Amino acid sequence: MNYLDRYQFWCSAELPEDVKAELKALEGNEEELKGRFGSDLQFGTAGMRGIMGAGSNRLNRYTVRRAAQGMAAWLSGTDLPQKAAIGYDSRHNSRLFAEVCAVAFAEAGIHTWLYDRLAPTPMLSYAVRELGCGCGIVISASHNAGAYNGVKCYGPDGCQMTDEPAAVVTEKIASIPYFVPESRSFEQFQADGLISYIGQDVWEKYYSTVLSEAVEPDMIRSAGLNIVYTPLCGTGNEPVREVLGRLGVNITVVACQEKPDGDFKTCEYPNPETDAALNESYKTAANAPCDVILGTDPDADRVAIAVPDGSGYRKLSGNELGCLLMDYILKARTARGDLPEGAEVIRSIVSSPLADRVAAHYGVAMKTVLTGFKYIGGEILRLEENGQENRFVFGFEESCGYLKGTYARDKDAVVASMLVCEMAASLKKQGKTILDALNDLYTTFGYYLAYVQSIELTGADAMEKAARMMADLRAEVPETIGGVPVTGVRDYKSSLAKDLVTGETSVIDLPKSNVLELLLGNRGSVIARPSGTEPKVKFYYTAVGDTAESAKALLDACVAQMSV
Repeated sequence: MNYLDRYQFWCSAELPEDVKAELKALEGNEEELKGRFGSDLQFGTAGMRGIMGAGSNRLNRYTVRRAAQGMAAWLSGTDLPQKAAIGYDSRHNSRLFAEVCAVAFAEAGIHTWLYDRLAPTPMLSYAVRELGCGCGIVISASHNAGAYNGVKCYGPDGCQMTDEPAAVVTEKIASIPYFVPESRSFEQFQADGLISYIGQDVWEKYYSTVLSEAVEPDMIRSAGLNIVYTPLCGTGNEPVREVLGRLGVNITVVACQEKPDGDFKTCEYPNPETDAALNESYKTAANAPCDVILGTDPDADRVAIAVPDGSGYRKLSGNELGCLLMDYILKARTARGDLPEGAEVIRSIVSSPLADRVAAHYGVAMKTVLTGFKYIGGEILRLEENGQENRFVFGFEESCGYLKGTYARDKDAVVASMLVCEMAASLKKQGKTILDALNDLYTTFGYYLAYVQSIELTGADAMEKAARMMADLRAEVPETIGGVPVTGVRDYKSSLAKDLVTGETSVIDLPKSNVLELLLGNRGSVIARPSGTEPKVKFYYTAVGDTAESAKALLDACVAQMSV
């Protein structure tokens, strides 16, 4: 079936008048028709994400319903608990899509628990475990622009769905026809008891659990900590302020980003990885007492901070904050003597190796995993299955995702916000700042500078171009990058690592992934990783120097060479 056939199929279906009008308006617009009907929106290991609108390649109640029906069919065929949990964020249609999913599960006889109001992604991960569910769904497009929404899928451990069950769900979806009417309404299933709201008791248990992860909780109140906070019009507003308020943080909220706004009018791209996401926070901080600016993304699984630097505010990278939090936690627990035997910290392979130096300083093992927080969650599950989950101390990704504790299996901006405030308060009482602590790390371990470059490709063969770029890099590994010899190659697709100095080859004990890492001895690395869903290749650079200037010079040289 080509795009025109799909379009005609949708036009001939019994659909509401507003959907029919939207379809009618597309008539004759070939580019728009190809974009909307050229394929079906793909379901992957993290679920699916796309622009909202009518069409088979758009996110709408029909594509969402098929995805939920596929999830329900998969769950019905397992021995897992026949229960599901659903959460949703502040985006347009999120509540509607959540109810559509709940009905699809209820039709399959699966008892569904639904948050009665906006809730962060990590709270869904927590609810799956707390309520003993076989799976979970979050309706969110994380930090994408307002035109997008998504369906994020979780397994019984509260971790994002892995490859094997996702493949089964994909197969189930393919056999499900479009436009099958709902057998009963959301309200009818709710009256029958197959759909229930998640009660306030679960919120309170979550709050208590997060607060139990505090390292030095009394530090905040005595320090008189002042923060400026933005939830970026998303789900963090209630839980972040509740947790920080209980600990005595003085909070000034960015007023124009406090309430839910699916258009994100004051922040077109609500991604805390970007400095622009905090622009309104900088304005607010100019007229309020502020030790730290703190921002969480719309589904409150990522957090970013900016701190005073004398002339304004300096935003920290995800790597910098991750290393600082790790150092703070390990230092405090080492001083108390309560680090568990065999303690582990975890980072993704694209995150800063400065974290390895910090962990080694405290005698703690560093575990590296593939990109995606589900792999950190998988390591926690491995420890849990051996009765050793207490060995997990902290995990992070360079993309502003952090987790302390095993109560959730996804990154959690709520617990991370609490830890940021603790750390800032502890430093304030010592007469130091977060920037002082960061400079201490660099002085002790070396200046590790990082940069992420995203090369977006265009044209009908854009995905093929991305594949060729990776193939060419594998075929012709440069002898030097930025003037530094390439000393090793780690190919996660072949699971082989080669030392170019000794010629020795070893096996990489991680799942296969289309990632190539070029090592520059102790001076850094360049990692290439294509997107699985978009026509682009990301390059992750790390440059190490004895001074900030030498590290920056190497970083610039590496980026310049790889950009040619």
